[in-house]
Amino acid sequence: MSNQDAVTSPDASGLASRHLRTAVASAERVVIKAGSSSLTTPDGRIDYERVNALVDVVARVMSEGRQVVLVSSGAIASGIGPLGLSKRPRDLATAQAAASVGQGVLVGAYASRFASHDYTVGQVLLTSDDIGRRIHYRNAQRTLDRLLELGIIPIVNENDTVATEEIRFGDNDRLAALVAHLVRAQALVLLSDVDALYDGPPSNPGSKPVSDVFTPAQVQEYAVGGIGSHVGSGGMRTKVQAAQLATDAGIPVVLTAATKAADVLFTAGAAQGDAQVVGTLFHPSGRRRPSRLLWLEHGSETQGQITLDEGAVRALTKRKASLLPAGIIGVSGTFEVGDPIELVGADGAVIGRGIVSFDSSELPALMGRSTKDLAAELGAGYEREVVHRDDLVITGP
Repeated sequence: MSNQDAVTSPDASGLASRHLRTAVASAERVVIKAGSSSLTTPDGRIDYERVNALVDVVARVMSEGRQVVLVSSGAIASGIGPLGLSKRPRDLATAQAAASVGQGVLVGAYASRFASHDYTVGQVLLTSDDIGRRIHYRNAQRTLDRLLELGIIPIVNENDTVATEEIRFGDNDRLAALVAHLVRAQALVLLSDVDALYDGPPSNPGSKPVSDVFTPAQVQEYAVGGIGSHVGSGGMRTKVQAAQLATDAGIPVVLTAATKAADVLFTAGAAQGDAQVVGTLFHPSGRRRPSRLLWLEHGSETQGQITLDEGAVRALTKRKASLLPAGIIGVSGTFEVGDPIELVGADGAVIGRGIVSFDSSELPALMGRSTKDLAAELGAGYEREVVHRDDLVITGP
């Protein structure tokens, strides 16, 4: 289907859209995510031609002095063939066994092909625990930054061998968006077996590709499927959610087929200086924020809840104030100073997340009291915010 047939906004073909596509095509640090269906054959075996084609594109990006983090699915899928299975296993133990076998096969294929371009890869396996705990998050960030500084190509995947249902990312699309935050990437490219987001099921003759998504609300107009291929775990819905997660933090995202990766990652030519209109471009809907706040909103695992009265909810959401003990009417869970916690209204609706400056055992005695009274009774150390506004993200109304 031609680009002229694509669903677009009147502004999509304008200067801003072209400039953003060119920015993606020339990003100095880019995260590329390749799905299982882009790397394996229908029977689950690794497709070396597809892997090699992807590696050749990434190597070309590297040759321009740019940095790439490759988030690669395919560990479980790569283990399907060697284990003699006919499809992706549904039980956790067999899936982990397939990942154990397949991860070695997959990384070996990457390492061999990248070596032919004189590049070295580094394997980075993550679980949501590595993103959800602040100290682990910082360690992962430092490791990835150092690999990139050394000219190494990090190959990131969820650690399917040890990940349980409770600590899974759920899919590598979300992992890719979080990694883009982690390494402060200038662009995220999601590669799939579908060439774009469509305004309806791609199998329907009347469905058209969407060239640009400007706001999250725009996506609600389209029928987005949630079922992945039989060798993968994701679907179009997870890709759209990942794109929204990244764009909310100011990172542009392009979704397209793996076969069109080069069209997205390079400009059309030095003379024109413009990138081609390929796939779906998700425009940033938010501003870049400190990594601490990105972790807090999207990666952290909250340890408890603090319930606020109506005045505190208004102060936090409307005036961007800090949370003081006077506005607290309830505490649940067990947490310590520095832990991420959820902030909820009296109706139970979540309004945000924050880094708490008191232990959960202390707060019940402080609820509803002014900081002035607490300082007079308990000392100057108690004249402080429960959650400072710099350690707070508002996620609800």
